Amino acid sequence: MKTEEFIDLLAQDTAPAFAFRTLFLAATLTGVAIAGLVFFTAIGVRPDVERALRTGRFLFKFVITVPLALGAVGLLLSLARPGTDIGLWRWVVFASPALLLGAVASELWLLPPAAWRGQMIGHNGRLCLTLIPLLSLGPLACLLAVLRRGAPAHPGRTGAAAGLTAAAIAATFYAANCDDDSPLFVAFWYPMAFAVMAAAGYGLGQRLLRW
Repeated sequence: MKTEEFIDLLAQDTAPAFAFRTLFLAATLTGVAIAGLVFFTAIGVRPDVERALRTGRFLFKFVITVPLALGAVGLLLSLARPGTDIGLWRWVVFASPALLLGAVASELWLLPPAAWRGQMIGHNGRLCLTLIPLLSLGPLACLLAVLRRGAPAHPGRTGAAAGLTAAAIAATFYAANCDDDSPLFVAFWYPMAFAVMAAAGYGLGQRLLRW
């Protein structure tokens, strides 16, 4: 056997069956499917969803969570591959909190100060802090599993981004159940649930994603 033929055989043996990007997207979609399955079988949409769909405040929650989830997926994919520019995805992720802060400012302007606290606290805060992390578990597990096949330069930071991505996916489903639609509620409770998952992802990333 010639040397060139031997090298070609070695290359074929070590080449991955699928590109990392393909595996990453498959893991992300699997995580979304798991979160959706848990949501629709164990939680479900709110009873008045048909009425809610005709209100701007209900739909606005998805204007926040969907772009955040998409941006976080792009950011995470970039972090998993050293040398990839994350500039664009960073701005996509930051766009959601910027929109939310604008909505909060509008809400504070329109509502009397006496109503601010009630809108912010709502009556689903405990559910928010329970269901978003619960729905995040499947996506986070899928993302961490595929990230072990990548080469993240910063394992903790990448794990935190995985936690944020999983939480954004979960929040998109949870928003269809929650009947607290005020931007004040979303700005107060959702970030706490996101922080829990980002912290969990950071710790897991430090342990699981080191080279």
